[in-house]
Amino acid sequence: MQPRIVVNHAGTGATNNLIRSLRAASRPVYVVGCHDDPFVLRKSSADKSYLLPRADDERFVGALCRVILTERADLFLPNTDGDVRLASRFREALPCRVFLPSHDVVELCQDKYLLNTFLASHDVPVPLTYPVTELDSIEAVFDRLAPPSPLWCRVRSGSGSVGATPVRTVEQARAWISYWEDMRGVRAGSFILSEYLPGRDFACQMLWKSGTPVLTKTCERLSYFGGAGRPSGVSSVAALAKTVYEPQVRDVCAAAIRALGTDISGAFSIDLKEDTVGVPRITEINAGRFITMMNLFDFSGRHNMTTTYLALALDEPIDLHDAYDTAEDCYFMRDVDTLPAMFRADDVFEGVHDVRSA
Repeated sequence: MQPRIVVNHAGTGATNNLIRSLRAASRPVYVVGCHDDPFVLRKSSADKSYLLPRADDERFVGALCRVILTERADLFLPNTDGDVRLASRFREALPCRVFLPSHDVVELCQDKYLLNTFLASHDVPVPLTYPVTELDSIEAVFDRLAPPSPLWCRVRSGSGSVGATPVRTVEQARAWISYWEDMRGVRAGSFILSEYLPGRDFACQMLWKSGTPVLTKTCERLSYFGGAGRPSGVSSVAALAKTVYEPQVRDVCAAAIRALGTDISGAFSIDLKEDTVGVPRITEINAGRFITMMNLFDFSGRHNMTTTYLALALDEPIDLHDAYDTAEDCYFMRDVDTLPAMFRADDVFEGVHDVRSA
């Protein structure tokens, strides 16, 4: 039977890439796309599109339910933190399946400071982190961290490295947070300060079912989309990334997910950076959704992760158990107004005439 999937934020690059992954499977999938912006929705690659109210509109859930019923959808697949939070909160009201961890886990993972504290209490490697309660508390946080190098300043919720930058001094941190408070309405108490992790930048995507790891893939971010225009020089969105085999990264992530619950299920997108001695430390977990560069994981290795997720969500049999699947040195590159490109290291110079030494 052809699965029928509803996705929100249709027309965005991340959701169109997700649909691309779904259609790469051997089985046909019918995708219904939704968005609250008709101009973005116009770019949707879904089979059918619906315009919804904004997610903060009280009519949103009712409209989404009508779409699910009209299209006889089997599954709502959230692809942003906001969609995960909404689907988790209203999971009993949605007339289709969702494949998510518990609501408590979703809320914990969407607060980076609470998650950091929780993981540290379970001996999972994380950066030393303290909350900023007010502007006058920043100096005390610097004293507690005793930084020999920059500190990492960021907002404790949200995605896309919102409000994130390295700071060397109390004055820099106070100025950065004051700017966001004055210009963006983000209060000082929304920020955290962490030890700066200078090493390699990893992403790990995991699928779990009933407390058992099913499939894991890992990659390393090599450059960042829009990084040159950011004060930090980085972003959680990679412009160039490559698949890597890093068992230590896999093991740290597995320990973190096990700490979240003994019967946990769903997709988990995990960000890590190495400290000064090469230990990967978890900086955030996006519970219930995929990383934005899922095409890298779906078009490399032996298993398409998105379609494996679909089978797990629909309670279909899966012949996998704790598989760590990677094809080393497979690169993923993206830029504005182009489809993401994938290639192997041996193919980088295919069709290229190198005249650098001429």
